[in-house]
Parts: sequence; C-alpha cells; structure tokens
Amino acid sequence: MTVVLRDFEPSDQVAVRELVLQGLGDHWGTIEAWRNPDLDDIAASYGDGRTLVGDDDGVVVATGTLMPRGEGIAEVVRMSVSRDARRGGLGRQVVAELVETARSWGMGKVVLETTSAWTEVVAFYVSCGFDITHTDVTPYGEATWFEYRLQEAADAEA
Repeated sequence: MTVVLRDFEPSDQVAVRELVLQGLGDHWGTIEAWRNPDLDDIAASYGDGRTLVGDDDGVVVATGTLMPRGEGIAEVVRMSVSRDARRGGLGRQVVAELVETARSWGMGKVVLETTSAWTEVVAFYVSCGFDITHTDVTPYGEATWFEYRLQEAADAEA
C-alpha cells in the first residue's frame, strides 16, 4: 500500500463520507447516517479547516479534519482509517500532519474527543502524544477529551 496524504477535494465527498460512517459502524455496531448531517457536505461543514485524505491509488483509505476552535485552539474531528489499512501507521501519519497544520496556523494546542469505551482509540491518541484532560457524559455515553500542547512539544524538541 502506497498512501499519499493530500487535501480533500469535492470529488472525495462520497468516499470520505462512507469511510467515516464505516468507522462509526465498526465501533457502534450500526450505521446511523442521519445522526451525521455534517458528512452530507464536507466542504461546507469543514471549509474553515483542513480535511486530509489518505489516497491509495485513487482509493480513499484515511481521513481526518482539523478545525480552528477559538484563540489558539484547533480540534481534530472525523478521523477514520479503513479496516484494511488500520494498524499500519497511517492514522499516526494523519494525526501528525494535522498537528503540524495546527502548528503552522500558530495554534497553541490541539484538542479532540472520542468515546471512552473505544479503548483502542483512546490508547491510540495517547500513543500519538495527546494527554487526557477529562471525561464527560454525552447522549452517546462517556467521552474522553484530549489535548496536545504545541508549545510544550516544541520546547521538548529543542
């Protein structure tokens, strides 16, 4: 598999929507597309951010979006890697590129949230350098929130 990370294009709409819904179905056991209206027009929903696509010879196998969320904060949303491409480092590459994008935007930290019961996803984000900040209860169960402090990471590398 030779995957190229590139920016989302309107022609990716159907494939990215299906990839994200497939990932949600893998975790929840069912796919309820109606709960995800933002996926009906990704360019409009996430036009203020950057959506990456992992392209394997014309097949979308990964995606993730970075959205500005206020002074110095960006949020990773809609991360998904296809079943066949998981556990090969592709998700880590997407996260790293999104973190670098946040750094280039002058952000101080990157945040994200996932369902606490998805323990492998929680472990993945911790392994990518994110710290758990808190949990809260949502209509879909407990959620875990993370942050990646860009300034501290830069200081540690210096």
